[in-house]
Parts: sequence; C-alpha cells; structure tokens
Amino acid sequence: MNQMFKKASSVLTAVVCAASITFSGASLVLADDEIDAQTQTTIETTAEGLTETIIPLTDDQIAAYQESGDEFTENAMAAWDGVREELGDLKETGSAEIEYSGDEYTVTVPVEFEKENAEFVYVFDKNLTPTSMSVDVKYSFATTMKNAALNTLMGIGTVFVILIMLIFLISLFQFIPGSGAQQEKAKKKAAEEAASAPTPAPVAAAPVQEADNSELIAVIAAAIAASEGTSTDGFVVRSIRKINRKKR
Repeated sequence: MNQMFKKASSVLTAVVCAASITFSGASLVLADDEIDAQTQTTIETTAEGLTETIIPLTDDQIAAYQESGDEFTENAMAAWDGVREELGDLKETGSAEIEYSGDEYTVTVPVEFEKENAEFVYVFDKNLTPTSMSVDVKYSFATTMKNAALNTLMGIGTVFVILIMLIFLISLFQFIPGSGAQQEKAKKKAAEEAASAPTPAPVAAAPVQEADNSELIAVIAAAIAASEGTSTDGFVVRSIRKINRKKR
C-alpha cells in the first residue's frame, strides 16, 4: 500500500507542483477577461492531467490521499469517491474549458464514462494553484426519469405509511378511559340492556264501587216535583253533584 501511495502521490504532486512553479506570478489576463494563449494552454494541461491522474486511483490510494493533510487533495478525493461507483469505467476525456472571474480560473473538464457522463470542475487562484475540485454528474434522460419515478413512489409510500399509522393511533382512542368513544360505547351498552330487560306487567286499577244513590235520587226527584207542582214523570234525575259553598 505504501508503494502504491508513493507512486500515485508522486504523479499528482508533480503535476500540481509543475503548474505552480511554472505559472507562479506569470499568469497574464488580457482585457475583457481574456486569457493569453500560454496561460490557457497550461491551465488546460494541468486540469486534464489532474483528471487523468485521479480517475484511475484505487481504493487504497484514495484512502491514503484522504489522510494526506492537504485540503485540496482531501476534498478532491472525497468528491471523486462519492460518485465513481455510479459513473463506471472511463471511456474518454474531453478538452478543458476555462472561465476567468474575480482573480480565479474555473476549469471544466468533460469526461465520458461507461454509465454516465460527468464534468470535473477545478478552481485555480491567481497564482494558478488549484484550490478546489468538484465532480458534476450529467445524468441521462432515462436516469433522470428513473430517479423521478423512484422518488415519486417513495413519496407515495411514505404518505400511505403515515396514514396507516394515524388510523392505527385513532383506533386506540376507544380504549382510553373518559374518551368520547368510551362514553358512547357505555351509553350504547346501557341502552341495549334497558331494551332487553322484561317490561313489568301493568297493575290493574281497583274498581271504584259507586254507592247506591237510588233512594237519594227518588227523594230529590219528589222534592223537585212538589216544588214545581208536577209529577216525577216529567223529568229524570241523572246525576247528583255536591256544590261547595263558601261559609259566611
């Protein structure tokens, strides 16, 4: 592992050092952010050389570089290690493109891989020293649609799982003492018990025995006939009612 680390380290360090030594203080930017041909050629060569050095690194070499203590090297290894599995084997490296802005050079190196294409993006400072590197994966339309479908299915599945959990939690409320469901259940049970209870037989009212007032009726009828000067055949006494008069 040490031999592999030294070999890969020497290649990467040589490229970076060569770029730094060659162009330190020698870069020239023309008017309107135009870069002179010599500076452009050197930056392109450096970026393409770094790309071709990083891509073939093995797992052990990447792990060793991630512990090198150099910020640029560790960030570059982390960026490459995070995407190399989904890119596959190298097919072809394209030509670098440079943009200059704010005393920095942004270099993009397009690379074609077996599974997906990617762009290695480097940032160089005004001394032409690389300060950062990132790998931008260019997913194909089929891969984009596949990822979108998977994200949609995952979202729908998450919603259904949450709904099922909510339904389960709501169903547990009926077992909580004092809850509305528990009270409704108790009322329903009481109503069912009341409906199933035998209905008591009605108690027959005791017959009221009416007093025999036939003699009293005959006396009253005779008194009325005498006061009217007629006989009892002309009228019939059907009922007798007591009138309560106030005492004076």
